[in-house]
Formats: sequence, C-alpha cells, structure tokens
Amino acid sequence: MCGICGYIGPETITEEQLWKMNNTMHHRGPDDGGVWQCSVRGREVGLAQRRLSILDLSALGHQPMLSEDGRYVVVYNGEIYNFMEIRASLERAGYHFRSNCDTEVILYAYAEWGDDMFDRLNGMFAIALYDREQDRLILARDRIGKKPLYYYADQGHFVFASELKPIMQYPYFHKRVDKGVLNHYMCNKYLAAPMCIFEHTYKMLPGMVLEYCGGEIRKRRYWNILKQYHKGVSGRHPDYGTCKRSMKELLQDAVAARLVADVPVGTFLSGGIDSTLVTAIARECKESPVNTYSIGFYDEKRNEAPFSAAIAKYLGTNHHEHYVEEKDIFAMIRDLPYYYDEPFSDSSQLPTMLVSQYASQDITVSLSGDGGDELFCGYKLYDMTWVAQHADFMGAIASRVPGIGMMKKTMPLELRAFIDNRGQDTKAQLFIDVMVDEVDRILGRHADNIKYEHEKYLRMPNWQERKMLLDMQTYLPDDILAKTDRASMKYSLEVRCPLLDHRVVEESFRIPHQYKYRRFDKKYILKEITYDYVPRELLDRPKKGFGVPLQKWLRTVLKDEIARYADEDILRKQDIFVPHAVQELIAKQLRSDKIIYSSILWSFYVFQKWYQMYIEDLW
Repeated sequence: MCGICGYIGPETITEEQLWKMNNTMHHRGPDDGGVWQCSVRGREVGLAQRRLSILDLSALGHQPMLSEDGRYVVVYNGEIYNFMEIRASLERAGYHFRSNCDTEVILYAYAEWGDDMFDRLNGMFAIALYDREQDRLILARDRIGKKPLYYYADQGHFVFASELKPIMQYPYFHKRVDKGVLNHYMCNKYLAAPMCIFEHTYKMLPGMVLEYCGGEIRKRRYWNILKQYHKGVSGRHPDYGTCKRSMKELLQDAVAARLVADVPVGTFLSGGIDSTLVTAIARECKESPVNTYSIGFYDEKRNEAPFSAAIAKYLGTNHHEHYVEEKDIFAMIRDLPYYYDEPFSDSSQLPTMLVSQYASQDITVSLSGDGGDELFCGYKLYDMTWVAQHADFMGAIASRVPGIGMMKKTMPLELRAFIDNRGQDTKAQLFIDVMVDEVDRILGRHADNIKYEHEKYLRMPNWQERKMLLDMQTYLPDDILAKTDRASMKYSLEVRCPLLDHRVVEESFRIPHQYKYRRFDKKYILKEITYDYVPRELLDRPKKGFGVPLQKWLRTVLKDEIARYADEDILRKQDIFVPHAVQELIAKQLRSDKIIYSSILWSFYVFQKWYQMYIEDLW
C-alpha cells in the first residue's frame, strides 16, 4: 500500500519539487520514498512513490523500480494477491527476480505481456508504468476501484497521483474549481469518476487503462461491470445449493489470499453479516486467533459493540474494543479537508477514521466487509426501490392529478419522490429529484444531468438490480471505497476487501436475484453462508449503522461556525452559493428533522472547510 505520483511535461521540475509532491502523501507510505526523472524526446518525465511495506520489507522493494535493461520504470499502489502464480509463469519464461515483492512481478509481466497483463492481475492497484523506448506512460486502475488514481491534463502537462495533493503541488497546475460539478457533490456527497473538483482534472474509472503518448490520451476498459453482469446472467447457476457452495468456496479463497503479508493482519468486526463472515473465514484459515477491532458508542441507539464482542467470543478471536465519546468523533472534523482532499461529505468517514486509528496501533493490514451490500442487496434503500417499482402505477396516476404541483409543496418528501419518479431511464434513482430542488436553490443554477446516465444502459426489468449495478459503478468506488481508503491511509493502514475480489463479484452475477432478496429479507444467501459459521441468533437483528449525530451538531456545536461560513458578504465574494437560499436552508434544518436538510447543510459545511484550506481563506 502506497502513494504514487508523476508527470510528463514540456518543462522540467526540480527533484526537490518532485519530492515535495511525493511527500504530501507521507501518511500513505511512511516506510520509504523514491523519485526518478529523465528527459526523453524533448519531454520531461518524473515518477515518485511513498511506500508502506507489506510484502518484502527489504530495500529490494524500493520504488520507482526499473527493469534490468532500464527500459521500463514502475510505481505502484496496492496488492496483487496472485503475484506468486504470475511470477512462476515468468520464471518459466526465463525472467529472474531479485526481490520477493509484487512490484517486480508487475514490471516483468508488462515486459512479457504488455497491456494484456492487467487481465491476469487479481488485486487492488493503481499502476503507473513508463516505457522509455516508446515514450509511453501507462496508467491502470483495478477492476472495482479500490485504489484511487487522479490525473490532470492541460497545455501539454500530464500529471497523475493517488491523491490530489501532489497534483496541487505541481508547479504548472492551475487550481480552478470546476463549478459545473458542484450540484453533483451537493446532491450525492461525493463526485463519481471521472468528475473531479478541479478543472482539467479527472478520476480514472475502475477497470481502465490510460495511455499517454505523444501528447495524446487513449483510454480503454479492460474490465467492465455491465459486461460481466450480462456474462454472469447468461451462465446462472441452476439451483440454490450450487450457488451457495460455489460462492462459499470463492470467499474462502479470497479471504485466504488477503491474509498473506509480512506484517500483522487483523479484521474490522462491526458485528454485521459482512464483517462477521470475513472474520469467521479468516479464523478458519489461521492457526492462531485473529485480531479483531471494533469501536463502541455510549449512545445505545448506535452502539453495536456488544454484538461484535459476542461474535468475537464465539469465534475465539483476539478482540479489541474501544469506546468513543462524541467529542472523539467531533475532533476528527478538522482533519477532513486534508485527508479527503476534494469535498467529501459522507459523515461515516469519521467513525471509519476512528476504527482505523485504533487498529493501526497493532496491525498494518485489516480485512473489511465492504461490498456485501452492493453485491447481495443489503441497503435499506433497496427496499424502497422494490416498493417504488410495485407502486409506480400509483405515482403515475398522482402525477396527472390537476394541481399536483402546488400540492407537492406540502406533502412528505418520500411521497414527492414517488410522484416525481417518471423518467424511464432513471427509475432506480429514487429521491434525487427532491435533493436537486434544494441544491439548485442554494447554488443558484440548475444542472440537467445530476442523475447518472449509466442507468439508461441497465435495461433489466428489476429496479433493484439496476440500483445495485448503478451503485457498483458509482457509490461503491467513489464513496464507500474512497472513504475507507482515505480513512485508513491517514493512519498508514492497508484495508483489504475479500468480498470485492473480482471473481466474487463475477460469481455474484451468476446467482439469481431471488436468492439475494426475498421480500425485504436482504442478503439472503450471504446470511445463509454466514450462519454456517456463526449461530443465527447472534446476527438476526436490525442493523444500527455507523453514523454520527449530524442533526444535533448542526444545531449546536457547529451552529456558529456554519453561520460564519454562511455570512452574506463572504458568500457574495466567494460567488458559489446564493446567500439567502443558504440562510433558508439553515432555518429549515433548525425546524425540521428531515435528513435531506441536514445532509445538504453538512455538505455545504464540508465544502467550505475544504475551500478554506485549499482555495482561499475568506474568513
């Protein structure tokens, strides 16, 4: 696990400047760092990396790493779980290795197979590989989007990095906010790839290879989730028993692969289905007890620590439990703009940072249960999607009632969402219309394409399946995985996700939907696999979630700071938000318990803190 960055441009930058870019990611790789620069055909090239040592802790794993003949140079962030298998194939082909790390395997796999190498990799990765002979830079991101990769392209300069901080330190970067993406951020709490907060700056899509050669950018997808879905549907398993047995075997293999490391490994154990299953399989794979970590809250409405402890006791893990107070969570807010270096307002980032901080005291690698909800239909919103589909005819009738426009102003937001959900290509994107109306008011402009266009390519009749696939392309990589990456890397902790092994993802598409969702019984087959390890009574309960008391904070401890960020003169000078509309939003949030108001106001607050750190301190 590391941080990478680099550039190709018409002007050189000093080694000191490249180190400055690189060292903004010291938290991602505190164990080692390196830079490499050269001039090729009138272009200046530089690569850099910060290293968190996981495999082969020796200096032989140092990056940037050059091939023996000096033609290829690579920097890489992530883990390749099948690198020993690939290495064996390369050794049979005549390659010789100096280290025991996966970086060297990537280097020679590319020399042997070129771009076809990426199809062979099983892991999470962001790779930058430069071919000196062809003056060709290759960037690649893993299939699911576990590891981040940004790039900036403008006026002959091409810069890439694991985070935005190195790009902002590049001497020829023009730091201008892209106001066209702000509606998306305010509605969704994050920006989905390829969008980014800065102009001419983008996120790589999952499963993408990008080539930069001769000043031209070429992109292709070596793995596409929609194609894999259709492939899975065409080969679905004939019965439930086959589905369960096949998935269980794959999960066992995926967990075992992620336990391999030269440093201490543990698991996050929230007490839910996903983390329990991962922990149970890990316990089965290891001779010694697994280290497990959970945090508890003194607020009983949100506290799941007793359930985690009961499961840990049953499994016989070496359990670590840390209770946190509200002030501990609140103290994390000041770090948000630095470690999430574009606006990101999923507030569950705060407890995720806390559990990462706690676990990192003992271990360097942790397994998590991320991905289970998207693959196996686990979110509450999927219940709402089911209801929306079965009640859609009523929404259609209501939308044609005379005077419905005036009536909607006073009706519950949930009812408005059903009535407004008329677009045939966006049926699975429930509730967005309500968010759009509020966001348009405070930004003073309307964005026509807030709803993701991805859904128009999702023609399956079941809206739940559409929503799940849409989440896999947007919410999963750009919210859930981005959140976990930044929260864990803040504390130099690597998080691995067995449920997001691409083979598990592909296998999930071979499972008929009725084995995942049975009339409000979500994640059915995943639960049944988990019950093979842990008694049903330890898990059969409503999920409490991993949230923070946003509404309370916005009305109390954050109230004065928000008022300062919403000052009319400041907002006019900033020229992003409509002052009177922001004041109205603050008033609505004070009067109403509707989550929509606290959600948008929190996004406003997080944006303003980010703006203050990176753009201009107006306050």
